[in-house]
Amino acid sequence: MSTKLWADPGGFGLCGAVTSQSLVGALGTIAFRVRGGAQAGEVRVVMQGLAHHYLAFCPTALEVGQHVVVINNRGGRQVDVEPWPVPDLNLEGMPPSTGRN
Repeated sequence: MSTKLWADPGGFGLCGAVTSQSLVGALGTIAFRVRGGAQAGEVRVVMQGLAHHYLAFCPTALEVGQHVVVINNRGGRQVDVEPWPVPDLNLEGMPPSTGRN
């Protein structure tokens, strides 16, 4: 299991770690187009409140802003991703909320 550590700016020790196991299953957003196959792009994944950027590989092309799920950690800040469908939350026609439960 690989662990990524970063320095604590306050000097109170380690402020967190991202393990390879916690990365698999994480949701992210494509930051730089993935062209598919062996041509990597870049994915932004927020873990423990911090944005992490990884080289992202996918068999199919993915556009900037598309949501993905991490399916494998290759090590060396490289991951395999797959598209993750985000439901359309079109709330037009819904009655307004009264603010009461």
